[in-house]
Amino acid sequence: MSQFLSSDDDSSFLSGEVYLVGGPVRDELLGVEAYDRDWLVVGAIPEELKAAGFVQVGKDFPVFLHPDTKEEYALARTERKTGKGYQGFVCHTSPDVTLEEDLMRRDFTINAMAKDINGNIHDPYGGLKDLELKLLRHVSPAFAEDPLRVLRGARFLARFYRLGFSIAPETLQLMAELVAAEELEQLSAERVWSETEKALQERNPEQYLAALQRVGGLNYWFKELSSQHFYLPEHLSEKDKTERGLLNWGWLLHELTPDAIESLCHRIKAPKHYLGFALLVQKFWSLLNTEPEQDALLCLSLLESSGAFRQGGFFEAWLSLWQPDKNDIKEWWQSLAEAMENVTAKKFVQQGLKGPAIGAAIKAQRLKLIDQAFRAL
Repeated sequence: MSQFLSSDDDSSFLSGEVYLVGGPVRDELLGVEAYDRDWLVVGAIPEELKAAGFVQVGKDFPVFLHPDTKEEYALARTERKTGKGYQGFVCHTSPDVTLEEDLMRRDFTINAMAKDINGNIHDPYGGLKDLELKLLRHVSPAFAEDPLRVLRGARFLARFYRLGFSIAPETLQLMAELVAAEELEQLSAERVWSETEKALQERNPEQYLAALQRVGGLNYWFKELSSQHFYLPEHLSEKDKTERGLLNWGWLLHELTPDAIESLCHRIKAPKHYLGFALLVQKFWSLLNTEPEQDALLCLSLLESSGAFRQGGFFEAWLSLWQPDKNDIKEWWQSLAEAMENVTAKKFVQQGLKGPAIGAAIKAQRLKLIDQAFRAL
């Protein structure tokens, strides 16, 4: 009997062996924070987990949620390719499937390690060596059966690039072969965006796009970016993860035309706020990281377009793009926006203005404030 490893006071038991697998093992060995924990059960059947209170959530293969921790436990399985795309697989689950067989179906050697209840690392495919070499290397030729792994390889590079990682040449070759076979086109837009958004939240998302560019992987889903050079300023990597995705997207797309931004975002089904922010950054790029142009109408247009006078706008995100050494200019914008918040319709209604005249008066007052702010620079 092997006790579940997910909590100190867990009293659930199975006849099979339980292992911590994949990313959590890798991240522990790298000394970086793990986002979640994944568990593998070898030698058990679904009925055992259900009897222990686990809830099955996987449709294509048996994945269960722990009754207390809600962490995922998967039964050991193998996969067989039956068609094109990332869904063209048949999964086989049985108590006879070994740990090594399950780990063989995984993408990269550093993700194909397991840790047992005694803390022993099981590494049948050289993940420990590749951690030392800082290499993303595929486990087996079966890597080429799943086009999603092209995006995952690029995403892992975005995550671990600052630790010195690179993609093994032979793995890059397989990624290029998948692209050449038009396998990436079999992916759904939702899956492409899911991987892309995760990459954008990493500290080096430009490496995601650069890796795809190297293997021709931008030509279908990201064709507007296929010939672009990718650069992101270091200060964006220091932002909170939940904020980084939007900021990085806006910066990476600023050289595109508005039509190109819209085409790209619609193709990969990026959320509306990603599209909106990218369009804002592109339109007002000339005002970023520099003293404001002496153009009151342009400044007012930015403030209005970014939602500086309402909740839920992009103004704070736009300010977050600024370099740290430009804080004095950022403060100028913030002070200007705060001053303009006091310009409301109430004053002009009391003066007897109606309809369009109120809007015109508000605009005139705000332009006056901008001119005053220019003189204070």
